[in-house]
Parts: sequence; structure tokens; C-alpha cells
Amino acid sequence: MSIRLGINPLTWTNDDLPSLGGDTPLETCLTEGREAGFSGFELGQKFPRTPDALSKVLGDHDLSLVSGWYSSRLLERSPEEEIEAIKDHLQLLKQCGAKAMVFCEVSRCIHGDQSHPVSQRPTLSDADWVRLTEGLNVVGDYLKAQGVHMAYHHHLGTVVESQADVERLMDNTRDSVGLLLDFGHLVGAGGDPLAIATRYASRIQHVHCKDMRFPVLDEWRNRDKSFLDGVLDGLFTVPGDGNIDFLPTLQHLRENGYQGWLVVEAEQDPKVADPLTYARRGYRNLHALAEQAGFTIDK
Repeated sequence: MSIRLGINPLTWTNDDLPSLGGDTPLETCLTEGREAGFSGFELGQKFPRTPDALSKVLGDHDLSLVSGWYSSRLLERSPEEEIEAIKDHLQLLKQCGAKAMVFCEVSRCIHGDQSHPVSQRPTLSDADWVRLTEGLNVVGDYLKAQGVHMAYHHHLGTVVESQADVERLMDNTRDSVGLLLDFGHLVGAGGDPLAIATRYASRIQHVHCKDMRFPVLDEWRNRDKSFLDGVLDGLFTVPGDGNIDFLPTLQHLRENGYQGWLVVEAEQDPKVADPLTYARRGYRNLHALAEQAGFTIDK
């Protein structure tokens, strides 16, 4: 099975906390990401949002578009309204060659609010779950027909955070609703990436390889902190620099035919964690892990 290695611009500049790397030009992100060895980037707020401009800026650095985050509000609007809202983003991804859309329900979310600890994250009633999963089915079917798979991003501080949440979402949606497996977000919520990969391997459309420093995780939980406080404290890092064991899950994905991107997503304070240093480290470590898991790595 062949995969490609990509990176998210959060290493350089943070969309949720703009004070982190806010003055870093997109050119620096792309130049250093390519220098580190990566073949593609996910979108961030500094990227152009028209297909021609985006293709040019990525092409100038010999980079591909991996995917791009979409903030869904299916708990606040109808599936038909969501489909209408998603069209520009969908066309951007399609025309620039991305095959998966990072899709997250952000209604009621608190991950961007530094004043709210993750323990106060929203939970759903049974009626909410029905509304969300039925809406995801409709939107997932639409995206699949357009040639771009939904990759649902379970995320700390949102309505789908825990392993139980992921299982409920997957068990109550059709195959058109794919999953983004994010190691850091799942472990941070007390979940087991291998268990999720074992149960839903055929539906995993995208993978974020976010590592965590477990001593910081323990302190973060004990002090009941916000998601953004965790970022500032150094909770997240690149693969192989923290304490998550990636290899068993990557091996399982390879054995079950995963083909696509493995993405380094490790938001840190760039003044503390030099972006190029950590991009190089992330590429080197993830490349070695992917090879150990038996993947062929395409450029």
C-alpha cells in the first residue's frame, strides 16, 4: 500500500490562536515544509481560496493539496443548507486534486475558547445524535457523488470527542461518512486508536499523526485546562517526539489497504518549538514509522 506524507500549517501558524505565528508568511510555511521533505499541505487561513491561485502557490513549491478543514453546523441548519454552504470549499478541493474533506461539526464547540476547559465540552442528546447522523448521511452522500470523501474529524472540545462518540457516529451513519483518525485527539480524549482502526479500518479516509507528551497530558487533565492552554503548554508534538505508540495502528491500516495521506499535525508555540526543526523531525520520524508499518511512500 502506498501513502504520501503531508503536513498542516499549524506547525508554523495557528488558526485557533492567531497570536502563535501570526506574522509568519505563507511562503515560509511552504518553503520550510518542502525543505523538510513533505509532499503536500493541508489548508490554513493564509492560503488562497480560489483554485487557480491555490494551485499556483502550491505548484511553485512542488506541493500537493492534501485536504482542508470544513466547519459544519448540521445541528443548526438543514442538510440542504449545509450542502449549499459547502459548495465553494468542495470545488476548491476538487479542482486542486484533494480526495478527502476534513469535516467537523462545530456547533456549540469550545476548542477555540481559552476560557473553557475541555471538561466543559458539549454533549448531545439522543435527538441531537439523530439529527447529526442523518445530516451527515445526506452530506456524505453528496460529497461522495462529487468525488471527495467526507473525513469526519473527532476533536477535543467538540460534540464528537470520545471513543464512544466516534463509535456512535460510525455505527449510525453510512459508508459515505468516512473517518479522519487523529491519534492525538483520540488519545487526549482517553481513546484507543488501534481499537478504532480495527473496528472501522474500511471507513478511515484520512489520518492525522499528532503525538502527545503524556506528562503534559496528565497535568493538563489534572488542572482542568482548555484545549488552547494545552497547545501553549506543549501538549502536542510531532510523531516520535511524544509518547503515543503509532506503529501498531499504522500496521493495521496498511494491512487493511489504507491509501492516502499521513499528515503531521502538531500545533505548538513556534517561538518555543522552531517550526523547521520540528517539521524535519516529524518527517523523519513519520517516514520511518510508515516504512516499519510496511507502507510504500510516494513523493
